[in-house]
Amino acid sequence: MEDRTRVYAAVAFTMALFLGVQVGGLMLVEPLEAADKAFTQNPDDPTNSFVYVGAIIAMTALMLAAFKFDLDWLVRGFVVLASAGLAWQVFDVLVPFPFSFGLAALVGVALVAYPEWYVIDAAGVLMGGAAAGLFGISFGLLPTLVLLVVLAVYDAISVYGTEHMLDLADGVMDMKVPVILVVPTTLSFSFLDMQSPDTVDTSDDDDGESEVAADGAGAAPDEAAEGAAVEAETAEPANDDGEEALNRDAFFVGLGDAVMPTILVASAAHFHTAVPNGTLPDLGLPLITANLPALGAVVGTQLGLLVLLWMVLKGRAHAGLPLLNGGAIGGYLVCALIAGLPLTTALGL
Repeated sequence: MEDRTRVYAAVAFTMALFLGVQVGGLMLVEPLEAADKAFTQNPDDPTNSFVYVGAIIAMTALMLAAFKFDLDWLVRGFVVLASAGLAWQVFDVLVPFPFSFGLAALVGVALVAYPEWYVIDAAGVLMGGAAAGLFGISFGLLPTLVLLVVLAVYDAISVYGTEHMLDLADGVMDMKVPVILVVPTTLSFSFLDMQSPDTVDTSDDDDGESEVAADGAGAAPDEAAEGAAVEAETAEPANDDGEEALNRDAFFVGLGDAVMPTILVASAAHFHTAVPNGTLPDLGLPLITANLPALGAVVGTQLGLLVLLWMVLKGRAHAGLPLLNGGAIGGYLVCALIAGLPLTTALGL
């Protein structure tokens, strides 16, 4: 019973981390827009989505090549610099320049000097909110929906079809950088002390956005870039009741799992301001910009996450984005229609 309780607590913590990314993205919508941080000139152009997907594929190939030629330090340096850069995007719209730069530099130093699980999680939530906010104000509704659908398909193919992320997973997990969210299930767990696995079940490797779990007996998981995850093979085989999962000291979720659906949350909050013959009201929540379609995307993501974690706790890793993006899109569309938006408007057509 105690084992089940700590796993359920870990599930609740995972949902809280996702919510932190979503709230962070919503908090940053107005400040990022006011600071003119959008990086596309035409946010309604759907080709923006395909450019970004192409960039993901290219970065994946470059990272695999770097690991093959023992250039892990180069990848780690890039991720740490990217983390500090995203942190600066947040601090730059909140505090004056010298302080914003110093705080961003502190994030980078912490990731290099002491990448314990709570440092990784704090940096991950900060990065995730910043990335989602930036893309949310840069991608209109149609490009965002296209992006989420394409990435969900890509995730499913890379997990259940090509399974090409295993080598990338090995390298990234060892580097201990915030492309993952770490969810310990025991107070004694230390991400710094976790060792690489001797054996990994290659049938369960994952591409970009799904959940993973580590075994407390010493077989730890690997993790791929963009939040990719693999479920490590453990000392005891999994069974249909998910008993293997109850013995793990930590769960690992790809940061991309939280960021991608949150782009829709931020985009809905930013671009949906009017309905026919009226204005789409803000929900009036403290510190954040949110309307009913954005709230629907939040709820849909959380429901998709619950289903994903339930499936993974049965003993096998799964592609995350089909469920998470699908939940976000479904919740968004339902609430957009309830709010009075025509379907064509909700789809950004």
